Amino acid sequence: MAICGNSRFPLLLLSFESIRKAIVDAKNRGIGQRYAFEITKDNINNCKELTRMVDNLQIRHSDQIESSFALNEGEFLSLITMKDPHQAIYSNAREIVEQEWRIFETIWNRSLLARSKIKDIQEGTESEFLEVIYDARKARDIYIDLARSVDTEALLLFSNSKSMIRADRLGVVDYLIKASRKGASIKIICPKNEENAEIIKHISERAPRIRIINGGDSHSGLFIVNNSKFIRFEIKEREAEDFTDAIGFIVYSNTKVSIYSARSFFELLWNERVQYEKLKEADEMKSEFINVAAHELRTPIQPILSLVGLMRSDLEDSIYKNSLDIIMRNAKRLQRLTDNILDVTMIESRSLGLKQEHFNLKDVITNTINDAMILGDSSSNNRNKKTNIRLCYEPKDSFVEGDEGRISQVVYNLVNNAFKFSKDGGVITVNTKLEDNMIIVSVKDTGLGIDPKIFSKLFSKFEAKSFSGTGLGLYISKNIIEAHGGRIWAENNNNNNKTVSGERGATFYFSLPVLHDVKGYHNKMYS
Repeated sequence: MAICGNSRFPLLLLSFESIRKAIVDAKNRGIGQRYAFEITKDNINNCKELTRMVDNLQIRHSDQIESSFALNEGEFLSLITMKDPHQAIYSNAREIVEQEWRIFETIWNRSLLARSKIKDIQEGTESEFLEVIYDARKARDIYIDLARSVDTEALLLFSNSKSMIRADRLGVVDYLIKASRKGASIKIICPKNEENAEIIKHISERAPRIRIINGGDSHSGLFIVNNSKFIRFEIKEREAEDFTDAIGFIVYSNTKVSIYSARSFFELLWNERVQYEKLKEADEMKSEFINVAAHELRTPIQPILSLVGLMRSDLEDSIYKNSLDIIMRNAKRLQRLTDNILDVTMIESRSLGLKQEHFNLKDVITNTINDAMILGDSSSNNRNKKTNIRLCYEPKDSFVEGDEGRISQVVYNLVNNAFKFSKDGGVITVNTKLEDNMIIVSVKDTGLGIDPKIFSKLFSKFEAKSFSGTGLGLYISKNIIEAHGGRIWAENNNNNNKTVSGERGATFYFSLPVLHDVKGYHNKMYS
């Protein structure tokens, strides 16, 4: 006779007096008996009682039992469900009985002696194992049992927000809440979004000691319990509603090496996310401070410019006019700085608004260059330079759609940079060229060229090789151009183009989509 059952089966057997008598009677008559159960802390007393009733060499432990059944030489009996032991499947068909005997022998040969397992449980030790389980229902049961067993610590990495929803439906979340309220330390890494917002709120309200950090989003999950067992989930259907549909397989283990590796991975990911959240918070505080500071600086600048302008127009003394010019230039420099800072904060908060209008790029370039030549750079040294500017428009007119003021800002930044880094007598060449439905604007200078140390980071924030610049102009220009569907880039000029002083200069380019309906634009403009 052979009996095979899960962890609840020993209690079921001993709850029927008739079965107890049959077991003892079979032993007295010399009938061979073998029992294979999953022995746990919950059923250890029942299993110990069975070992007293039967030779303990005939009782073994296995955690690979899928169903509960009994066999003899010619008959097979299997319970349909543990909830109702009165409903069963019976067969005396030889093929079925032989097949079930083969299943039992496989389980038996891979099982452990009951007394060894009982000793491990009593002494608080457990034989090490590592299993790969493809049966989704068994994986689900292990998942739930592990959640139920949390008493000191649980580390849980959800693969995505849907994984948390599936865990909630299995009751895993409720088990974690109960464990936390009893003093267990619980950490969860999970993507936070609208999909699982209610569950996260529920956890924080009922178990505020559970720490949840935003992260994850992969095809793998991890659950480490009491630093003694863990499961690693491999997900095949990320958006499945049911756990058994979502799971591909799990790795289930209690080996010290595996637990150490899994825990190290989790802690590394946890610390990385904690540092990221701290940096994000600090960055938000910094951005908020810069934004407020820039607005506060901006407020007094306009009155200064207005009053200086009025005072200058009323004065005839050239000495005072020169002093007021210095004030005016530096106030305008401060104004450009605050405008740049505010632009950066808008770019990073993705709130940089763009007007959509049609305009002739040639007119914008010409007007902007005239303004740049009049204003020059704010430093007196650069204002005394004599720099020539050459313009070449091909085609003569190029119509684009976008924010005219922002494109003018880009042109001003590029021309002003070229003016700043060109020596006295230098030449700045501005060209437009039509290529593959894109109008390409180039600003070429005869200055020092781009320093190799900053070339790869040229369009990043605060990258400048000069104490007279903040390194924000090119960063802002890049974002403006890309927001218009174009791109911006730069290169040092060829060595063959070196000036007499040995400088070769640099060329900055940007491209914009060109409008095809130029005639329609003219009709609209002049109607």
